[in-house]
Order: sequence, then structure tokens, then C-alpha cells
Amino acid sequence: MDTPLHRHSLSPAPRTQRPSPPSSRSCKPGRTLVATCAMLLLLGCAGCAEQPPPGRLAPQVAIRPEARVAPDRTMARRCVGAYHARQLTGDFAGYAGLHQFVDRMVEQHGFEREYLLGLFSQARRKNWTLDYLTKSDQELKGPPAVGGWTRYRAKFLDERHIGAGVDFARRHQGTLQRATRQYGVPAEYILGILAVETTFGSYVGKDRVLDALTTLGFDYARRGDYFRGELENFLVMARDEGIDPARPLGSYAGAMGLGQFMPGSFLRWAVDFNGDGRRDLWDAEDAIGSVANYFAQHGWRAGHPIVTPLQANGRVGLEPGLSPQYSLADLRHAGLQPARPCSDDGPLRLLLLRHAGYDQYLIGHPNFYTITRYNNSTYYAMAVHELAQTFRRRL
Repeated sequence: MDTPLHRHSLSPAPRTQRPSPPSSRSCKPGRTLVATCAMLLLLGCAGCAEQPPPGRLAPQVAIRPEARVAPDRTMARRCVGAYHARQLTGDFAGYAGLHQFVDRMVEQHGFEREYLLGLFSQARRKNWTLDYLTKSDQELKGPPAVGGWTRYRAKFLDERHIGAGVDFARRHQGTLQRATRQYGVPAEYILGILAVETTFGSYVGKDRVLDALTTLGFDYARRGDYFRGELENFLVMARDEGIDPARPLGSYAGAMGLGQFMPGSFLRWAVDFNGDGRRDLWDAEDAIGSVANYFAQHGWRAGHPIVTPLQANGRVGLEPGLSPQYSLADLRHAGLQPARPCSDDGPLRLLLLRHAGYDQYLIGHPNFYTITRYNNSTYYAMAVHELAQTFRRRL
């Protein structure tokens, strides 16, 4: 298995130094006006050289109007990797859409055209990814199958995930405690995410992010716009963090690091939690802080409940899922009674877990919905929740 990328070096571009104004004592009589004009001219040039770089992009958005600033042509010098070509070759040669993409990156972000042509000439088309997604798109997605939760739960609530989580928590106890203090997110829920996503970095993916995003951006019609936006975010991210964009490995869809952030999520929510001046999601400390920040920015409420079991009296007529929102009165009117006292604070979701021998209903509180912002799935969020409860008992 390919090893994950660790500790990318960052070499920021040198800042332009403002020249020191000439001393009036060194000016001869009659030359003061000339010296003063020269000083003002130099200061004006230095100020122009220190304009800020283009703004970052939000995830799932190809171009934001406020990001369209005049390109700084010096930006391309900070790109990592000796890529240079005058024309596009390789698997994506002849892709008109990719040429248009390169044009936009040059115009709007100040990349060097020859650098991008050289980089994309190295990209490889991931045919198996396209075949897999085509098959998935063709499958009918009906209601949850009987026993679906039992099977899903078994994939993650096992000793491999739990034991790895306990070891990881003991090695990074201080960082987890600091993340909880700073963001208000309990350590066990950070552990739950890292357990489900990559088993604490034991498997972060084997596909080059460049290959995955280029393939899906230009050959996956159903969500091509989204993946082209993520490819744009990825190139900006690589330049900002001093990463060779051909090196990072991730999932078949371009998710990266211990927490499997997409590039847009990286730009918006990743944090430098170890204080080394870089955001590196292959680093445990940065991953911990970034997951905690993600939860906090998506509405996590410290000290509030996650789920509350329900007792069903007869057939349930309400639609379960993450989209419908209910009040406690709505649930009670439908014959669903909380198994313990709970708050009616915020919109509530009706959750359905299909065990092998029975169905279980629960209330999903706003904190549960926050977990689903990481992955829009009831079963995913429940696996994170149950792992979190297990970690809390073990630690």
C-alpha cells in the first residue's frame, strides 16, 4: 500500500522590502527635491508589490465573485514541482474543457500556463473510478433495508477500530483536550470521525488526488461541475501550503488526510493546530483541530444531547430521515414518546435504524445533524456517535 504524504515543506515567496528613505543629512544643497521624489517613487513601487493574493474559494463553488481579483503573476513562482510543457499531453490531451480550465486558473489565480500544462500532462485517468460511480448511479436507492443498520454498524463497532482509537487517544491526549477546550467538541466525537474515516490514518487512500479530481472533473458528467470546483480548490490549496500537487494521496473522490477533507473543506475549515505554520491533514494534531473546527463551524452545541431513544406505540406515520424537521409535539402526536426527558430545542429529526430483527426510532437533536454535515447519512452519524460513547467508557 502506498504510504501517505507527511510534512510538506512550505517555502513562502519573499516579501518585498520597503527601501529606507535617504537621510536629509546626506543630501547636498539643491538636490533635496530630487531625492524626495526618488524616495516617494520607490515607496510607491514597494507598496504595489505587496498586494494580497487572490481570495480562497468556498467548497463546491467554482468561482466566487469576490475571488475574482487581478492575478498576481508572481504567484506561479510559489508552485511546487518542476512541471513545464507548451502543450497538453498524456491521458487528457485534447480535452477542450481542461484547456478552458487552465485558462481560467491563469486568468483568475495567476498560475503559470506552462506549469499547469506540465502538471496535467502527468495526470492519469482513473477508469475504475468512473466504472464504479456509473454502477452506483444506476442502482435504485430505496428505503433502508431490513438489517441494514446491523450490517453497517458491524463494519465500525469492532475491536480494530475501538482499540486503535484508544491507542490514538492516549498518544494525543493533550491535543484532544486542547481541541475540546478551544472548540467545545468532546474528544470522543473527534475520535469517532477519525475512526470511521481512516481508522486514525491507517488507510488514507491510494489514489493521487490530482488523478481523482481531474478524472471526475472532466469525465463524470453527473457531478463534473462540483469536482472541477474541487480541482480548482486543490490547486490553490497546494500552492498555499507549499505542496507538490502530484504527490498527495487520498480517496477515489479526492478526500485527503486522517479526516478525509475535500479541498474546499480544507480551504475553509482546516487549521494549523500544531503551530508549525502549515495546515497538514496528514498530521495528527492538525487533523484533530480541523475536525473539531469543522464541527464548531457547523453548529455544534457544547453540552447538548445527540440522540434520544423513542418508544413507538403502533405504526409510525411520520417520515424518517434528515430532511423532515419535527417538534417534540409532532412526535408525541404520532405516537412516539421519548424514553427519557429531553429538550425540544432546535429542529428535531426522526431517525430510523433497521436492526436485523426490529426497527428502532430515535430523536436526532441538532448536534446529531451537525455530525451528518460531515457525511449526509443517518447510519454514518450513528456509527460516529456509538463509537464516541464507547471511547468515552474506555478512556
